[in-house]
Amino acid sequence: MNLIMLAPEDVAEAGMARVTDPRRLLHLRQVHRACVGDAMTLGIENGSLGRGKLLSLSEHEACFDISSLDQPPPAPLPVHLVLALPRPRMLARSIEHATSLGVKRLTLLHSKRVEKSYWQSPELDPAKIHQHLVLGLEQARDTVMPVVDTARGFRPFVEDQLPELLRERRGLLAHPGMPSECPRGIADESVLLIGPEGGFIDWEVERMLEAGCEGIHLGPRILRVETAVTALLSRLFY
Repeated sequence: MNLIMLAPEDVAEAGMARVTDPRRLLHLRQVHRACVGDAMTLGIENGSLGRGKLLSLSEHEACFDISSLDQPPPAPLPVHLVLALPRPRMLARSIEHATSLGVKRLTLLHSKRVEKSYWQSPELDPAKIHQHLVLGLEQARDTVMPVVDTARGFRPFVEDQLPELLRERRGLLAHPGMPSECPRGIADESVLLIGPEGGFIDWEVERMLEAGCEGIHLGPRILRVETAVTALLSRLFY
């Protein structure tokens, strides 16, 4: 935890915050080995961050002086990530990695090779997704919460939503065998589409290319979804 994220309800009054949830308290005691008077990196969800002083720490509560939180969060990536819904364990890691790298808009998409049972996973519960987003933000010392939505029908997404997304953005379809290498260090507002294990089927690839996406690849290696997410975002925007 490189940043202690403060939810809006943690901010008790001007210049003061109280943390009461067990996960953060345990981390303060066992990892940070925090003591009263320590200065720690704090951030308010969707707000500023900076150094705050630990005023008190007990088994049930930690109190901080947050009057000096005046730094802006890091700049977001100029990308809307569209990710074919991975298997649940991979979904959690992918969300955390994408959030740490600065993705602020994520759509989870159904496609032919996505198991229908994945949509019943507890990992899709909004509270679970929020938990993974927080972990990603804490890792990266960021405070701006990403927006995550779902598209459970491929055809409605590619026919109705994707053209609108591409109206002022560059569409990048990452798929093995595409004609162009993944570009490096772009600054364009983009939509990046990544398929499931096994990739998109040919019909899906054709529809996304027809909608205006560019087909790109990372070379001959076939990567796991969470590895591909990290590799593509890093190569495109860092």
